[in-house]
Amino acid sequence: MLLCCMKTIKDVFNEYKSGLQKLYEPSETEAISLMVLTDICNSPKAKIKAFPEQELLQQQTEKAADILTQLQSGKPVQYILGKTEFYGLPFNVNPSVLIPRPETEELVEWALASAGSWQLAVCSEQFAVGSILDIGTGSGCIAISLKKNLPGFKVTAIDISGEALQTARSNAKLNEVDIEFIEADILNLKSKIEIPKSEIIISNPPYVTQHDKSQMHTNVTDFEPHTALFVPENDPLIFYRAIADYAVSHLTINGLLFLEINESLGNETVELLKDKGFKNIELRKDMSGRDRMVKANR
Repeated sequence: MLLCCMKTIKDVFNEYKSGLQKLYEPSETEAISLMVLTDICNSPKAKIKAFPEQELLQQQTEKAADILTQLQSGKPVQYILGKTEFYGLPFNVNPSVLIPRPETEELVEWALASAGSWQLAVCSEQFAVGSILDIGTGSGCIAISLKKNLPGFKVTAIDISGEALQTARSNAKLNEVDIEFIEADILNLKSKIEIPKSEIIISNPPYVTQHDKSQMHTNVTDFEPHTALFVPENDPLIFYRAIADYAVSHLTINGLLFLEINESLGNETVELLKDKGFKNIELRKDMSGRDRMVKANR
């Protein structure tokens, strides 16, 4: 579908609504349209909403048409625009990294709230010094958001993908934070890799089973990196077991472990952590009421 010249903002909203109705719910289409128009018009969302009769320049109209064509293939709008927002911060994204999700923001918020309580307990200064390790950092959204809000902490982030780490480094520079990035596989950590003990270990590891995959939107399964998403059907907790084993010896005393989890495996994840000797295990639901994250003490 092509958009003709001399289109208004309202026209683009309507044509996106029509052109994407088979792929997205109306609320999703509206959000996508707003993201696109904000980008191509270089205007804040409030202005886009306030002036629907504003005419677009020909170049903007052509760009809107090209983006609509890409969206109709199922490609996520964040990959098309090359950027997204997470925890109020800008992030570059591309097919080498997962697109950050709102529920992961909740994990970050939980970690920040817990770190604040920990700081009050161990240090009277405004910013306590400690270490945080993010396992499977991808775009770096978790590590960067934590460092931005806990500047006194040393933050280290690992990922198996060199391409993902390149993106994460660009995001650290974009957000003006200093993070140590290490290329490493949590399932096969080399002894020569030296990572300090941490007060907090946090991870959003792969947890999607093949059964889950069959129920997912194609804009995820066809475009986002499979190594960051999927796990064997016969061992869906493979990464959680490896992370728990690592955390047992690399968390400080009373250190905290935070994990985003498969909503169908909440109880199983809790039992795994109990078996590894973790205490004070808390299973928490996300904003949609699904079991989505776990916190535990060493």
